Amino acid sequence: MHIVKLGGSLYNAPNLNRWLTRLHTLSQQQPLVIVPGGGPFADQVRQAQQQHKFDDRSAHHMAILAMAQFGLLLHGLQPSATIVNIPAAVAATPKLSIWIPDARLLDADIAQNWQITSDSLALWFAQQLPAVQQLTLIKRIRPDTGDLQQLNHKTIIDDGFTGLYQQHPVATQIVSFHDVDPFPNTAITLFL
Repeated sequence: MHIVKLGGSLYNAPNLNRWLTRLHTLSQQQPLVIVPGGGPFADQVRQAQQQHKFDDRSAHHMAILAMAQFGLLLHGLQPSATIVNIPAAVAATPKLSIWIPDARLLDADIAQNWQITSDSLALWFAQQLPAVQQLTLIKRIRPDTGDLQQLNHKTIIDDGFTGLYQQHPVATQIVSFHDVDPFPNTAITLFL
């Protein structure tokens, strides 16, 4: 099984549909779950929290809903995908699914603040499924290292990712959103 986090920064990328087609093709060989980023929907949450000064738990819940909004957009572009709301709903048969997180995620044993973004939530999702062989983070930026500390320092991954990864490592790679055609041959593999 392959978990692929499509960064919210791909929201307005010209090759978003090509990525969805590519992932659909790959899902014919093994089950593949897309984890959506929050994109401009999460940016609105950040702005609202700055303006109205509400707590991180509320902002975290709103950011989960931002991921769900981008996930629904992705489903609208790839309606053959199956929507899943919890990891246990992922089927073991080859097909494409999109995770639409909901309020049940608030019960998970994971921090509820901005140190945890969709990168960490994609890793958490992968950690819930024993059949996961690979986690791929598709980002707007092309990293030049797989070192977790450097990636965090450069804000390519969020602050919570390294701690989660150390607790339960999952084979993880980062791919630039530009590399849709050679994917996965252009991936940077993460290491501690």
